[in-house]
Amino acid sequence: MAGGNAIRGSRVGAGPMGEAERGEVAARVFVSYFCSNNHETRPSFAQEQGLVIPELWDCPRCGLPAGQDQDNPPTAPKVEPYKTHLAYVKERRSDADGAQILDEALDSLRDRGLIK
Repeated sequence: MAGGNAIRGSRVGAGPMGEAERGEVAARVFVSYFCSNNHETRPSFAQEQGLVIPELWDCPRCGLPAGQDQDNPPTAPKVEPYKTHLAYVKERRSDADGAQILDEALDSLRDRGLIK
């Protein structure tokens, strides 16, 4: 048998759970958000003075942005593919610039005797 000072049939956190135990519940405002996949999300916000409800909310089901207008949900953000370092360099420099830089680098190596 267990020790005599344990309360039988209870666990941590068990007991009557009412407002008297936790305090008063704050007034809540429920706002509907709709994503482009027709998912509805209804987060709640504490109703307080100066409450600012966000225009967009991330859909917990698909991760797309959701707005409050069901007929015109926000579009999915455009995802650009991963770019390599070379792709970024080619955006900044033309092929002629690249050839000139290469020639300068090769001339420098020739001057130092590292290549023939």
